[in-house]
Amino acid sequence: MPRGRYSLHDPHDHTPLGDEHFQCAPGPSGWRYVSRITTPTGEDRGSVDLAVDELGRPIRLELHAADWQVRGAALDGVTWVRTDPTGTEATEGNVPAHAFTGTSPAFYVATARLLRLTPAAPPTRVRLVAFTDPVLAPRTVDQAWALVKSEAHPTDSGPLMVDEYQVSALDTGEQHTVHIAGDVVLSAPGIELEELETPPSTFPA
Repeated sequence: MPRGRYSLHDPHDHTPLGDEHFQCAPGPSGWRYVSRITTPTGEDRGSVDLAVDELGRPIRLELHAADWQVRGAALDGVTWVRTDPTGTEATEGNVPAHAFTGTSPAFYVATARLLRLTPAAPPTRVRLVAFTDPVLAPRTVDQAWALVKSEAHPTDSGPLMVDEYQVSALDTGEQHTVHIAGDVVLSAPGIELEELETPPSTFPA
């Protein structure tokens, strides 16, 4: 069960946004990721609880940020309920999309697991619902994912297979690179892996 810490920063001006303390593990029904997000001064800023099935589809999502809350799952596309800080109003949403995304590294792992890409294959288009900070506002985004290469890197505990993905935003054409090893993101825009207590888990083929 990998556990560790990501540092988060603004991908444009590199302003520190805090840390995400996480643990994750594959199980008989898929994969689960839980985390606690803190500000640069160590105060609680939110949390993530994401579970996907063996095909990478979100079976449960719960996000907290600035007293806002989102609960969602794959149902007729993806369906979610967003609750305001007072807890008096809840708004339901539904979009014919494949999965969810957001600022947490968990979503990169989940999307990669959903797409099951192979090196040199053409980019695959995916529609996602993104929940944007700080109020978890939903926004539908279209991306294209391509697995550029998979390389084995030597470590003290044996070879570590690292996948390099190119992710393109189809509305703006902006591209960025994501490196994933098993169920841990090594690097992505605005994300750096700072601590990892145990090696990444590997998914069954």
